[in-house]
Amino acid sequence: MKYAMHADESDTGRLFDARNGCEVFSQRLVQFDRSAAERGNQDSDEVLYVLDGTAHASIDGHSHDLRPGTAVFVARGTSWSVDGEASAVSVLVHHPEQSAASHAVLDLAHSERDDATAGRQFILGATPDSGCASVTQFIGLIPIGRAPDHFHTYDEVIYVLDGEGYLEIGGEQAPVRAGSCIHLPARLVHCLANNGETEMRVLGVFRPAGSPAEAYYPDGTPAVVQTED
Repeated sequence: MKYAMHADESDTGRLFDARNGCEVFSQRLVQFDRSAAERGNQDSDEVLYVLDGTAHASIDGHSHDLRPGTAVFVARGTSWSVDGEASAVSVLVHHPEQSAASHAVLDLAHSERDDATAGRQFILGATPDSGCASVTQFIGLIPIGRAPDHFHTYDEVIYVLDGEGYLEIGGEQAPVRAGSCIHLPARLVHCLANNGETEMRVLGVFRPAGSPAEAYYPDGTPAVVQTED
C-alpha cells in the first residue's frame, strides 16, 4: 500500500516526501549527536517530536532542554543548534504561511487530552496558538477497536509511536506498528484501526491547521464527537 510504510524500509531517514507522492511535507527520522552543528531551513518550517535521548537546543538565542515527549517548532529562516544525543521525527513544512513566532518548545508528556470521534483522544503540539501558522501537530490516542471509515479535509503525515493495528483504504489493509509511517492526502477515505492489546499512540502533522477531531464520513456527513453528560 503506497500510503503506509515502515521506517525500516528507509536507510536514509527519509520517510514520506515528494518521492512517494507527498508534496506538502518531508517526513524524516533525524539523529542528533554532540556536534552542535547549526541547523535551519530558509524555505520550510520544521516541526519535531523527540523519541528518545536527551539534548540541549539553542533556538533564536533561547535555550531549551529536549527529552522524549518534547515537541519543537522552528520557523523558516531561524538558525538553531542541538547539543546532545537524541532521535526525533521531523516534518518539514514546505512553502509555509508566515508564522507568528520564531519557535516553540512544548512538553507533551504532561499535556491534557482532548476528545475526538469514536472514543479517540489527542494531545496538541505545535499549532497556530503556539506561533506555528501552517500546521497542527498532535499525539493521537487510539483505543482498541475500529472506527468507521472517514476522511479529513487536510493533508496529513503520521508516525506510529506505540501499539499495533492496520490502515484500511478501499478494502485493502496494511499492518502498522511502532515505527510505521503513513501519508493521508486530503479527502482520502480510510480507517486506522487498533487491533493490539494496548492503546495505540500516533504522531500526526496536518495542513491546513485545525482540529484533529474534524472528520467526515464517506457521504460527507460530519463525524460528531460524543461527550458524556
